[in-house]
Amino acid sequence: MAKDRKIDLVILGLLAHEDLTGYDIKKYIDGSIRFFWKGSFGSIYPALSDMEMQGLVKRKKSDNSGGREKIAYHLTKKGEDALKAWLKEEKVSNELKYETLLKLYFGGVEDRSVTIRNIELFEENIKQNLEILKVYKSNLEKVLDEEDHLYYYLTVTFGIDTYEAYLKWCTKSKKLLKK
Repeated sequence: MAKDRKIDLVILGLLAHEDLTGYDIKKYIDGSIRFFWKGSFGSIYPALSDMEMQGLVKRKKSDNSGGREKIAYHLTKKGEDALKAWLKEEKVSNELKYETLLKLYFGGVEDRSVTIRNIELFEENIKQNLEILKVYKSNLEKVLDEEDHLYYYLTVTFGIDTYEAYLKWCTKSKKLLKK
């Protein structure tokens, strides 16, 4: 596994649940994981190739009905051990990068109305994502007896609480900037 390449861990975690193609992995990342992690095809496929060479994942030929052959990947015992070792690590990196905050930091260069508009755009995005997370929460509450769903639920509720705090901040910030 490439040192500090977190996409490897995302892939191992997803494969711990089921065999997936690179395309399927991208769909998961763009779906529920997108709220806290990003990944591109340009990072997924090289990672899969490297992890296959290391014995962490194994190719599995899938059904090719409909034309193109689909290659699914399966988590090996070595891959599962690597995922478990990472889960036990106490050192983590929780970097926060928001371009909106970067624009806010340098907002004094422009009229306040520009900063207010940037906050409004951020707020609109947060509201949309919050609604999606609330749907996930509602669905997950029905299946909390399944172990994995409990962890998904905790991740979703973290997102909801965080996004609600962001909305509160947006309201306060716009009010202060409008004075």
